Amino acid sequence: MAISGLIITFNEEKMIGKCIDALFRVCDEVIIVDSLSKDKTVEIAKAKGAIVIEQPFLGDGPQRSHGLPFCKNEWILNLDADEFLDEDAEDYILKEKYLKGDYDAFSFRVKNFLGDKLIDFAGWYPDHKVRFFNKKSANPSNSKVHQTIVATNEKKVPVHILHYGWDSLEQIISKKNQYSSWHAQQLFDQGVRISGYKPILNGTVAFVRCYFFKKGFLNGLDGLTISMIQSFFSYMKYAKLIKIQKKNN
Repeated sequence: MAISGLIITFNEEKMIGKCIDALFRVCDEVIIVDSLSKDKTVEIAKAKGAIVIEQPFLGDGPQRSHGLPFCKNEWILNLDADEFLDEDAEDYILKEKYLKGDYDAFSFRVKNFLGDKLIDFAGWYPDHKVRFFNKKSANPSNSKVHQTIVATNEKKVPVHILHYGWDSLEQIISKKNQYSSWHAQQLFDQGVRISGYKPILNGTVAFVRCYFFKKGFLNGLDGLTISMIQSFFSYMKYAKLIKIQKKNN
């Protein structure tokens, strides 16, 4: 079965070449939807044989959906530029194991890395993402932040995606801060309204879950740091939502 690789990008010159090379091991085409990058992302992508569609950023889900009509195949492998199939996932696709059963979307486990170090504690593994689906009956949601795939029959498969999303703790915090702003606005647009205790409550619950229930405490300072970052993201998301509420009263 022919597969289309689909990536959304913005200033991804560091990783995009490697990502495209990896996709071409299982895909017969790669489509890039680029959000008007200022670096060499588009130049590198074209040199690697990808088809580039330039589109101002619409949000995570809508940006991915924008690329689907340009994909000639039904099966879509929709990775981020800093994501790669692990050997077990590549084998699963190449041997067409996904055709066994009436499934239209597949959730793979995600290995998240900080630099070259696997973060496999404080609830960060196993993370799950649907990155492989059939566009005839499954599509990205309209969510502008952390979209999901809306499918009729999803299957979780114990194979892996490698996610090299961060080089430093500072980068994690910066991205989480950005995501919290997007997520707060999305919640407001959905009509969610909260009271003043929500940021503190959710921040505390996130820390307790990661550090104690997800056993982050077994990983020393790293476990404490990751748990605090998760707490920070949860707190800031709702703190920013309250700011938006007050601004629009």
